[in-house]
Amino acid sequence: MPFTVDKDGYIKNTEKLNYGKEHQYKLTVTAYDCGKRRAAEDVLVKISIKPTCTPGWQGWNNRIEYEPGTGALSVFPNIHLETCDEPIASVQAMVELETSHIGKGCDRDTYSEKSLHRLCGAAAGTAELLPAPSSTLNWTVGLPTDNGHDSDQVFEFNGTQAVRIPDGIVSVSSKEPFTISVWMRHGPFGRKKETILCSSDKTEMNRHHYSLYVHGCRLIFLLRQDPSEEKKYKPAEFHWKLNQVCDEEWHHYVLNVEFPSVTLYVDGAAQEPFSVTEDYPLHPAQIETQLVVGACWQEFSGVENDNETEPVTMASAGGDLRMTQFFRGNLAGLTLRSGKLADKKVIDCLYTCKEGLDLQVPEDSGRGVQIQASPSQSVLTLEGDDLGELDKAMQHVSYLNSRQFPTPGIRRLKITSSVKCFNEATCISVPPVDGYVMVLQPEEPKISLSGIHHFARAASEFESSEGVSLFPELRIISTITREVEPEGDGAEDPTVQESLVSEEIVHDLDTCEVTVEGEELNPEQESLEVDMARLQQKGIEVSSSELGVTFTGVDTMVSYEEVLHLLRYRNWHTRSLLDRKFKLICSELNGRYTSNEFKVEVNVIHTANPVEHANHMAAQPQFVHPEHRSFVDLSGHNLANPHPFAVVPSTATVVIVVCVSFLVFMIILGVFRIRAAHQRTMRDQDTGKENEMDWDDSALTITVNPMETYEDQHSSEEEEEEEEEEDSEDGEEDDDITSAESESSEEEEGEQGGRQDVARQQQLEWDDSTLSY
Repeated sequence: MPFTVDKDGYIKNTEKLNYGKEHQYKLTVTAYDCGKRRAAEDVLVKISIKPTCTPGWQGWNNRIEYEPGTGALSVFPNIHLETCDEPIASVQAMVELETSHIGKGCDRDTYSEKSLHRLCGAAAGTAELLPAPSSTLNWTVGLPTDNGHDSDQVFEFNGTQAVRIPDGIVSVSSKEPFTISVWMRHGPFGRKKETILCSSDKTEMNRHHYSLYVHGCRLIFLLRQDPSEEKKYKPAEFHWKLNQVCDEEWHHYVLNVEFPSVTLYVDGAAQEPFSVTEDYPLHPAQIETQLVVGACWQEFSGVENDNETEPVTMASAGGDLRMTQFFRGNLAGLTLRSGKLADKKVIDCLYTCKEGLDLQVPEDSGRGVQIQASPSQSVLTLEGDDLGELDKAMQHVSYLNSRQFPTPGIRRLKITSSVKCFNEATCISVPPVDGYVMVLQPEEPKISLSGIHHFARAASEFESSEGVSLFPELRIISTITREVEPEGDGAEDPTVQESLVSEEIVHDLDTCEVTVEGEELNPEQESLEVDMARLQQKGIEVSSSELGVTFTGVDTMVSYEEVLHLLRYRNWHTRSLLDRKFKLICSELNGRYTSNEFKVEVNVIHTANPVEHANHMAAQPQFVHPEHRSFVDLSGHNLANPHPFAVVPSTATVVIVVCVSFLVFMIILGVFRIRAAHQRTMRDQDTGKENEMDWDDSALTITVNPMETYEDQHSSEEEEEEEEEEDSEDGEEDDDITSAESESSEEEEGEQGGRQDVARQQQLEWDDSTLSY
């Protein structure tokens, strides 16, 4: 027994007691007096060992797997709070979802910012100043990007980079309302000015018309009024002191400008400026402006400050034109819209995450539990005095990601608790809980484009006002491939493997780009055109350049099919044009998922003039097909008879050459056969003379041509065939000569040498019934 009892009756344990080893000990204590007399009764002492109790949350897993597309997932289905039987007055639990490492602070749709404004219900006319690089929107090609296509695409500015916005993209007037929207992540990089957006004079002067820049932890907006007759001080600079500007986290900024009022929303919450500086309106001057992202375009006369370290980019008569006040940090979704302000619903929609915590408590539980949620749904706070009801509410906390293709990876979870007891001296401390949600890789869609790859049309169709449709039979589908486990008896057989099944799914597209392969489009003689009236009905926008056209906007695959069916190619100078090649690529989620390259080759059929070539048409009617005008698909080439009385020059030339060649061949064959017959006649005469002479052939070995008998027997038949091809007089002379030679050879059969030769020839004869001649 691990106990001792001293002379005063105190019982002490001699080692650490463990509930897992023994639950209870029983001791019998006997008392003796100084005379060693024993007490009348012994005392039974029971020592019970209680299990070790640690206050805290129990019944949770630190890893929870989330499969995309499954809706809400309970993250703590079996959790409960252990208080070790301590009397509890109330408990407060705060559940936090950490997603700052993903995209712009959480999982959001990666559509272009213009498409997101449209999805959130914003008015049309939004200009995207930092678009994803493409053939038509290419001014962001040189900027490095952060993150990948799985999450939001952002642009990184390191203090030496800026982009000039091309003229005509957007125009702003201080007399009309406008909205600036941007995502920004910025750190405390000193006290220098760092420009986000700046519109300044392109040449001669250094006037800044409007700009948005960071100065320390302050966000400042500059707006100079247009020249006016009334020269009075007006609000020009608006200052906001914000911790969000320099905390190195992503934040969403929306600036509604309606002079003289300027309202700033940071993460959906309105912010008031702490100071406003006034200034005079600008002086009148007819100077074009330059809009720059990441710096400001300015002219210098040799004086530099700490911010002006970029090498000279352009020279003018008055000084050097260069960039200044470079920005350091990350920007994304920079848009500018003139003419209308953004309302609060649109701002909230742009900022709201697609993932977060959700809590749906059943009606029969959660009574007496107070629940609060943050605007971003990343923090839930639960408070109550009934421990059982609080446990039920915690068990219904769920993680939800509404994206069809969420960003895979870890989302960390944390529970911090605060317990209030009736007796503050004995209140317990609950340790925090750390876990994470693992969002699994979604099944990636495969976007497939199919249709006619190669076809030909008449030159007149290219020159017509309608042009030629490039994608008349285009089909866009999207499929996913998933593994299907075997069912029935195969499910228990380890040798049976899972099978792959492809199924078609429905989702949206946001970009389709048509580019020209080879030489760029020549605007003076060719163009790609689309019916703008029908295009606007679908809400899809189009931009074009010499490289091709780009369709942008979130819409269904069926809508994009219909839009691409409307795209037509025109060329009003087709004399030197033989073919044109185009390439089509469609994508989803700002380039995250891309389709195959669908290539189309269009051939031009040049037709002959029916008036100028009427005689040729009459001579060769086999090349004229006035009754056919439909398209015929021949081995992948959809060829169309372009016009009545159409002649294909290459085909006619081939047929004429073949006919002439055949005629020449027949003439040469006839001449050759006449010469061959004449040579055989001379050879037969020489043979008759030789038979009359006596030769001692005892030592000779004679090799007989087995074809000679065949030729002699059928020589008359060959000559009759030759008579049909030659003049009648020549044929009669040849026939007489052949008959005389035949009679002479029959008379000489009586001689011995002749009989031997004939006998040898008859022995070597073969069946000539199958010979062709």
